[in-house]
Amino acid sequence: MKKKVTYVITKSNWGGAQRYVFDLATALSPEKFEVSVACGGSGMLVQKLKKKGVRTIEVKSFQRDISFGKDARSVSELVKIFKQEKPDVVHLNSSKAGGIGALAAKIAGVPKIIFTVHGVPWDEDRNPISKFLIYMASQATFAMCDEVITVSKDNHARVPGSKLIYNGVAYMTFGSGEVIRKAFPPGVPITGTIGELTHNKNQIALLVAARENPAMYVAIVGEGELREMLEAKIREWGLSARVKLFGFMPAAEVLKGFDVFALPSLKEGLPYVLLEAKLAGLPIEATRVGGIGEILDGTPADFSLEKMVRETVKLY
Repeated sequence: MKKKVTYVITKSNWGGAQRYVFDLATALSPEKFEVSVACGGSGMLVQKLKKKGVRTIEVKSFQRDISFGKDARSVSELVKIFKQEKPDVVHLNSSKAGGIGALAAKIAGVPKIIFTVHGVPWDEDRNPISKFLIYMASQATFAMCDEVITVSKDNHARVPGSKLIYNGVAYMTFGSGEVIRKAFPPGVPITGTIGELTHNKNQIALLVAARENPAMYVAIVGEGELREMLEAKIREWGLSARVKLFGFMPAAEVLKGFDVFALPSLKEGLPYVLLEAKLAGLPIEATRVGGIGEILDGTPADFSLEKMVRETVKLY
């Protein structure tokens, strides 16, 4: 009999946690597993999963920011989903989906609950009271789960009892990156970054650096909630000729357009894009937060997709 696995993640856009879910959901043997993915919205994750024939379930009440009314509805909605699906394993991803999903899975009587920590949430830049409440909520989530996976040694050391399993990538073919090169004067050195435009990714640091260094050219690939703020700063600081926002583009298409890859993140788990930049052979400038230092100091064998899938499936 096939084992039923339901992955749960808050948002269906395309980021590191969503890629993790996609990689696992599409790698499991269809002869041994029946897979579904429950998430909010109908973004790129859902579109990619549907193309691969993976069934998706929309959680209509999911949203990232805390709202007690919607959170209560999310618990109720997930309980209903779990009772209908009857999964043997629920694998939770992202902090909000972790807490709400673990509670719902307990209520629904799911036999095994797994939660992957993609960067400990109390590292976020918040006031002390909020950090404490997030820390306590995280501990409650861990307690409700049968297994907790951490993706870096840094997080593993701070989540007692967790299982360390690195994110992994497969061999990839890179494009020329000409779409990036053509946007700047010929021959100038380009510092590039890829990621969701959020506070934690800290792209504003690259704008500050470019303002202070008139010879610096910056390519920022990604979309997110801070796009308007970044656009306004680019105009205000007169950087339009040297700093450009490209929107979402696949990493494989743009990495070769960079001379240096920069990742100025304030908080990270184990970023896929840094693994890809390393595969592309780019010089890297990055803040050593989360698992970034482990990537910089590690080898490709440490971060293989095959190894990630094999070690994760052992927990199912």
